[in-house]
Amino acid sequence: MLARTRAHWQIHFCVLLWGFTAILGKLITLPALALVWWRMLIVVAVLLALPWVWRGLARMPPRLVLAYAGIGVLVALHWLTFYGAIKLANASVAATCIALAPVFLALVEPLVARRRFDWRELLIGVAVVPGVALVVGGIPAAMRQGVVVGIVSALLVALFGSLNKRLVEQADPLPVTCVELGAGTLFLTGLALLWPGAGSSFAVPGGSDAVLLLVLALACTLLPFALSLVALRHLSAFSAQLAVNLEPVYAVVLAIVLLGEQHELGRAFYLGVAIIVGAVFIHPLLVARQTVARERA
Repeated sequence: MLARTRAHWQIHFCVLLWGFTAILGKLITLPALALVWWRMLIVVAVLLALPWVWRGLARMPPRLVLAYAGIGVLVALHWLTFYGAIKLANASVAATCIALAPVFLALVEPLVARRRFDWRELLIGVAVVPGVALVVGGIPAAMRQGVVVGIVSALLVALFGSLNKRLVEQADPLPVTCVELGAGTLFLTGLALLWPGAGSSFAVPGGSDAVLLLVLALACTLLPFALSLVALRHLSAFSAQLAVNLEPVYAVVLAIVLLGEQHELGRAFYLGVAIIVGAVFIHPLLVARQTVARERA
């Protein structure tokens, strides 16, 4: 099998594993804060057991450590709001909201990178508005708070994604992940101490929750992260973006198959999902077309 073909299969497998995070978030009975705290703690513990992670941490300048730590707080808030949206609504709703992340990224990245806005990116932002309206209209009123929290989660994805992109070349990925998730764990620890009923965040999960947390942390976080790094060496940014944009689609399909969530949602919801995902896919296609035209000129 050619390296590029293998990389395509690998990145889609990673995206499928990421799609399972919403399903596991629904199945795990812990509150969102406790769920995210344990997920981050498990990943950090595994990373700290790797000698090359320690070597990477030793080489990292203090200023860069602080920068990655700040991004880690945003990651923690993103996961907290993402799983909060799942608890307030369901996995399909939360995954659909995350589909808005590329739209927010198109608006946030120019501010972070200090570049001019691209009219195509602004157009896509406008195009998803009808989709969001249909999603809201296609769910029970009791779930609409989950949509609001999910949209905040998508905005946080855009924020930490833009900041990570600026710093991506300055350190090895695994030590960076360790710093970011370690800082996120410390942040959530402080938050839990101020949160009513904080003791539930630190209690050791039992039964199926413990098993599902291990699957979430190891099979749906560490494994796809490491595998995606290998795959991205052989893929263009365009191919990778198209694959990653499929994550909400995988998550919604898995929620239908495994959780039967289609019984909770109306047709308008799925029409809204189609509009949002379609708009998100248009952007990389437009960028690719412009790149080809520029190369031919």
